[in-house]
Amino acid sequence: MAERARQTGSTQPSGTLVPSGTLVAVVGPSGAGKDSLIQFAMAHFSGRPEVHLVQRVITRASDAGGEDHVAVSAAGFEAQQAAGDFAVHWDAHGLRYGIPASVQDQLAQGHLVLANGSRSVLDLFHRAFPTLLVVNVTARPEVLAKRLEARGRESVADIEARLKRGGSLSIPAQYNCLTIDNSGPLEEGGRKLVAALEELLADRAAQQS
Repeated sequence: MAERARQTGSTQPSGTLVPSGTLVAVVGPSGAGKDSLIQFAMAHFSGRPEVHLVQRVITRASDAGGEDHVAVSAAGFEAQQAAGDFAVHWDAHGLRYGIPASVQDQLAQGHLVLANGSRSVLDLFHRAFPTLLVVNVTARPEVLAKRLEARGRESVADIEARLKRGGSLSIPAQYNCLTIDNSGPLEEGGRKLVAALEELLADRAAQQS
């Protein structure tokens, strides 16, 4: 899914909690393999109570495919937003996306939290999560095109337009960013992500010792 989010999202205050953990926002163009890398990493860290994956709230049917998410109606999303249930929320592709405010509890414990993010709203993530690592997942254009074609969801013209839009988005220099080229086997990109997360956990352990 190309990330052309409109800047209509916002952040919510985190109350009295002072986050000390790290929010890892995994971003990148459609077809780069963000979800696959996240699943690879979470399988590696299975059983580690200090590593969490955010389940996003999306105004999309639960059986629509893609990531495992919490499906809500537009009215339900509005109600959660009004109640302050989101740390970050934004609109993109005719849908609404929310990161639950409960992640602040995990971050306040110094934990590591992975979230499927969007390059277009990193400013919102940065305001909500002062300790932020951006993982920018990329792949060569021909690889992206082949993966999108394999999905069978769009025409060739639509895919070309999506790739053009996605290629125009970059990560601003002010963010702490790790770029992973996921053009090859999943294990290669997965090991790079796991190594980066292991380093964050090691730094946290050293600070606490």
